[in-house]
Parts: sequence; structure tokens; C-alpha cells
Amino acid sequence: MTHIARKALVLALLLSATLPTALRAQNSPTADAVWALEQQYWLLVQTNDLTAYRGLWDRDFLGWPYISPEPVRKPHITDWITAHTDKGETLKSFDLERVTVQLNSDLATVAYRARVTWIDRQGVPTTTATRILHTWRRIPRTTEWQIISGMSALVNADGK
Repeated sequence: MTHIARKALVLALLLSATLPTALRAQNSPTADAVWALEQQYWLLVQTNDLTAYRGLWDRDFLGWPYISPEPVRKPHITDWITAHTDKGETLKSFDLERVTVQLNSDLATVAYRARVTWIDRQGVPTTTATRILHTWRRIPRTTEWQIISGMSALVNADGK
């Protein structure tokens, strides 16, 4: 190995060691697997598969969606979906912007922005952009994850 190659390797190792753990974890296979579950979450909303959607959530879930004046528990996690579908609306599309994934043992906290478009019976679209934070917990002795808590808020005036 040349002197320059050795210096480059040492520099790369030093930079890697100084990166925050959360930043390194964000691009790990585990982080990618949890991110895939967030994408599955939205596919289940789009197909209105409420049974599978409920399966993503821990029985002791506690969250605070922006549409609710109070925190909600698992029995109410589909209320926001049925509020749309009861009016004849369907989820036409969604675009997710992964902001960060932080891993801590058997917990994964995912922060992202979601731009979703619902379409009503007449074909009129309504688009909403939100910030979402979910904390997932790995089910002990498995590779499966469930959402244990979450919050959402509308994006700010800058779309952030």
C-alpha cells in the first residue's frame, strides 16, 4: 500500500469513527428495513387494507396525529383513514421524503415528510404535506417491527 493510500485509509477510518452513530445508522440495512415498513404503511393505506395496517402497530401504541385534538391509542389508528374513505375518497398517491432514521438497540425512530393526494368521488384531488415521526420497536426474538409511538404535524410555510 502506498503512503498516500495509507493516509487516505486512515483519514476515512477517522472520519467514519467521528460520524455520529445516528448518521451511520441511517444508512444501515436495519434502517433501510424499517424505512421499507414506512413505505409499506402507505401502500396499505392506499389499498385500504386496514387489517394489515393495524398489524404494523403495537398493542400499547400511543401517538398524536395532527388531525386529533388529543393523543390516540391503537383502537383509533385507522380513524384518519376511514374519515377519508367514508366520504368516498381514495389515496391516489404519496411521496415520502426520508429525513432520518435513528437506531438504538431494538428501537428505530423514523422522521420523514409525506406528501399525499386523496381524490374524491368527482376526481378532485386534495394534497396534504405532513411531517411524521414514528418509533418502531423490534419484537423480541424476531426480525419484525411494530410502531410504538408517533406524531405528525403539517409542514411549515417553507414545506419543511
